[in-house]
Amino acid sequence: MLELLWLIPILPFIGFLVLVLIGTRLSRAGVAAIGVGSIGISAVVSLLCGFSFMSSPPPGDAFSQTLWTWMKVGSFAPGITFHLDALSLLMTLVVTVVGFLIHLYSTEYMNDEDGYSRFFAYMNLFVGSMLTLILADNLILLYLGWEGVGLCSYLLIGFWYKDPANGLAARKAFTITRVGDTAMALGLFLLFAHLRTLNIHGDGGILALAMSQWMEGSGLAIAAAALLLGGALGKSGQLPLQTWLPDAMAGPTPVSALIHAATMVTAGVYLIARTYVLFELAPAVQFAVALIGTITLFVAGCSALTQRDMKRILAYSTISQIGYMFLALGVGAWSAAMFHFMTHAFFKALLFLGAGVVILALHHEQDIFNMGGLRRALPLTSKTFIIGAAALAGFPFITAGFYSKDLILWKVWSAHQPWLYIVGLGGALLTALYSFRLVFIAFFGEAKSHVVKKPGACMKIPLTILAALAIIGGLIELPHAWGNWQPFSKFMESAFPLTASVEHGGHGKAAAELILQGIAVVVSVVGISLAYLFFLRKQIFVEGVAGSSVGVAVHRFWFAGWGFDWLYDKVFVQPVVWAARINKNDIIDFIYRLFAGIIQIFHFIFCLTQTGRVRWYAVGIAFGAVVIVAMVVLS
Repeated sequence: MLELLWLIPILPFIGFLVLVLIGTRLSRAGVAAIGVGSIGISAVVSLLCGFSFMSSPPPGDAFSQTLWTWMKVGSFAPGITFHLDALSLLMTLVVTVVGFLIHLYSTEYMNDEDGYSRFFAYMNLFVGSMLTLILADNLILLYLGWEGVGLCSYLLIGFWYKDPANGLAARKAFTITRVGDTAMALGLFLLFAHLRTLNIHGDGGILALAMSQWMEGSGLAIAAAALLLGGALGKSGQLPLQTWLPDAMAGPTPVSALIHAATMVTAGVYLIARTYVLFELAPAVQFAVALIGTITLFVAGCSALTQRDMKRILAYSTISQIGYMFLALGVGAWSAAMFHFMTHAFFKALLFLGAGVVILALHHEQDIFNMGGLRRALPLTSKTFIIGAAALAGFPFITAGFYSKDLILWKVWSAHQPWLYIVGLGGALLTALYSFRLVFIAFFGEAKSHVVKKPGACMKIPLTILAALAIIGGLIELPHAWGNWQPFSKFMESAFPLTASVEHGGHGKAAAELILQGIAVVVSVVGISLAYLFFLRKQIFVEGVAGSSVGVAVHRFWFAGWGFDWLYDKVFVQPVVWAARINKNDIIDFIYRLFAGIIQIFHFIFCLTQTGRVRWYAVGIAFGAVVIVAMVVLS
């Protein structure tokens, strides 16, 4: 079955091409069949390849398939080559399965919208680009997929382009991620210049060559890792390149689900995990990954606590949860980061799709303070949404988010980073608080708006499946203190063969782990209880704190994303606008015209010497010769 690997990324591209060429001539049912069917078949092939891979592991726990040589310039001959190992298999399964559920949901969500075929064409291209990125055997093919998801994010965020605000959000996402992409491109140039290859795997790949040629802490290793980190920060919405992600909510809700759960923002996590050797050779950069992730998860958690828009709350939540993944990567807990990636894909897709049901039901209302009482009007949606929020909050023992987040915190503590652990624990408290603030305000209390549309089967089925995955998805990796049941970590270790220590503290003292686990349980329960007390029972207290002068200032600061947009506007946007305004007043054009006038004057003077009379030319030559001889003699 592994020979069918090439079909996984190709099928979404075929669906894209069909929809681009004849999509407008097809019925909506035909468009849905192609758009959803191509992803569905890709998901089936992924499952078959995964079963084959795990039942009969290939030599070296990896399988490569070369379709053709992409280009050949001297010794540089990158191929269209796909590589399947534990890491890429996990990502592929999540992207195709979750992507299929989002596509199925979209057939109903987008049914009343214009541009139906265009929407599914973009979505198929998005999934195909992400699969190319994941399965790429070399960094140049990975970069092709990397730029592909960037293009698709622009197209889908600005899908409703007639609204200028949506176009602005799309351009903002495209521009800010280009900053990171530029850093990544420079990193690729550096790697090729010194290692003479961009292949990732094997004895001649960058991982093996970097380990054999570069010393730990060398300047080249630090520079390469730092540049790749720049790319990861842009795509994954981490500080200081996180400002595009909340505004990306301008796109349709299924787009938000796809970006946040299965594509785009997880690309940076995958890049760091895939090039883990470079980061282990640059300990300072790897620590920066952990530090940036820690700060980001706290900053985004504070902002999520102040938002009114349901989708923006979930957007800041994604920034925060990706921060946890960066924190795990930064302490070398590679499989823990990927475990949280998987569980996060389940409950974040569930939350966004549930939000989409609510938004449609309330005629595109997104302000949670204009909702209320939805648990009675939308019973299935409310139950599945609460399950997703509980998984996000790490509700103990029965949600997948509890096991993955707890594992990250344990690995951080085992890596002897107590301050990072404390901030991560504070972020967990914030997560529980803002996630159930959303639940209690929107789904409980008194109804403030009338439900105009209820979901059909195509929206209910994905919600139900994702809710089940948000519960059982964490059972494949139990804490070490509970026994020897960690099949996920053992499977993922095969993707990191060159690391000296894949997991810090993997078999630490059971007592210490149980104590820290107990603390995590208390933090989650306390956060949910405070949300219940503050936002459902005792809202007067919250209003009193928020109404104070300090509370108002802090609320505004957090609501505005800690002022990053304001800062970037002052430092980058306004100077460009100022220069454009100057040019609008034709000052630059005046300078150009001035130089052109001077050149014309000299042209007129020199033209006077061209009379066409040979005698005058002879006199000029003689005079010039006399002057030159005189200069030589006199000097």
